[in-house]
Amino acid sequence: MAQIELRRVSHRYFTWKEETETLRDVDVSVEAGEFVAVVGPSGCGKSTFLSLIAGLIRPTAGEVLLFGEPLRGPSRRVGYMLQHDHLFEWRDVLQNVLLGAEVRRLDLRRARRRALDLLERYGLSNFVRHTPGQLSGGMRQRVALIRTLVLEPDVLLLDEPFSALDYQTRLFLGDEVSRILREQGKTVVLVTHDLSEAISMADRILVMSRRPGTVTADRRIVFSAGRPVPTEARRQPEFQEYFNRIWEELREHVRV
Repeated sequence: MAQIELRRVSHRYFTWKEETETLRDVDVSVEAGEFVAVVGPSGCGKSTFLSLIAGLIRPTAGEVLLFGEPLRGPSRRVGYMLQHDHLFEWRDVLQNVLLGAEVRRLDLRRARRRALDLLERYGLSNFVRHTPGQLSGGMRQRVALIRTLVLEPDVLLLDEPFSALDYQTRLFLGDEVSRILREQGKTVVLVTHDLSEAISMADRILVMSRRPGTVTADRRIVFSAGRPVPTEARRQPEFQEYFNRIWEELREHVRV
């Protein structure tokens, strides 16, 4: 059974003066453990797509299902990581990581143990008492990711989480985040405007048209034996030719 389903979903935004159709007749199904990237031109409805899955808004037409049930509002089984890290400068790293658990009134002892384990596992154990201002951009994004993972979501939504970083940091962090999320076994939907980033990280890529957005291409990234490509295999030279071929193929769809 799919964890996420959008069935003929359309969405319009209304103001006093006009209405704007953002999505039209979107049909998408995401299985457990899939890493799906959504790419497309600016304004095509990528962030609206995530907001619908998060339950922050409801579609104008069609239906969104989460774990086989109609989605009526935000779910605790879904974590959402935004473009900016939104770390509080007056709280140290550990306090920032525990913020979501505090807001949700979870068992803070368990949350603290999980937070410390994740910080240790992903190279931040020596920065637990540092403030965000003492961290690099890449480290801040890792803290924001761990803050989301502490809540133990089954589905993780990423809205252009590396867009504010420099190119080299984006390359490193994209690889790191992909590895972390595969280790965690999460179902991931990543929105990005960077086609190369999508191919490097995801098992499957959805390409959206210009507004009103609809899915024009659905491409699985399979390199050998029809299986998704593990993170470490993407670093190998033999993957580069395959990468280039997919990039050329999907670039034509992104232009549509």
